[in-house]
Amino acid sequence: MEFQSANPSVVKSIKQRDLLNTWLRLYARERALPRIEEYQPERLADELPDLVFYTVDTAQLPARLTIQSDGTRMSNAYGHTGKGKYLDEYVGARLAPIVMPVYHECLKRGLPVYTISNIDDIYGRIVAYERLLLPFSDGGSVTHVIASLKTISEDGGFEIRNLMRGNDTLPTPKLRSVIDRNLFHRAPGRIPAGDVIEFS
Repeated sequence: MEFQSANPSVVKSIKQRDLLNTWLRLYARERALPRIEEYQPERLADELPDLVFYTVDTAQLPARLTIQSDGTRMSNAYGHTGKGKYLDEYVGARLAPIVMPVYHECLKRGLPVYTISNIDDIYGRIVAYERLLLPFSDGGSVTHVIASLKTISEDGGFEIRNLMRGNDTLPTPKLRSVIDRNLFHRAPGRIPAGDVIEFS
């Protein structure tokens, strides 16, 4: 599976960009993965329905991810809750070859991964599924991942129930990227140190 190199601007959703910017500020301090307990983005509570938290078991090869929470919208999309289950078992044999390489790339690179896929809902409306994976570590390899999962349809409304399992066609990948460039975040409106300001 091919992943393109990208910078943070590849992320479309403003809310996902905010989540990424918080991660980038933590990462930029020491150019190292932040600890998950340090991660305190603004309006986190508003985003919880779209977030899934995972722990990573690196004792197994390939490493396995266990779902520690379950965003309510993703529970609807998959048809049932997944808390306490391995991600590969939760998504099932049909979707695992599409889903798991994205998570394994995040674990291998220790960097954010962003993907967009198109999925048809049960009425045939095209839904864009935007996934942002953020890696965290207690020191060394990735120990936790937070996934932000957004579903958007240009047709407006769509049916999220069983979105991932409700039809015969598999999700169609439109973008697979590793965010490995410009790994910093500068708050807007600030003037970089050293710039000369002239007043006339």
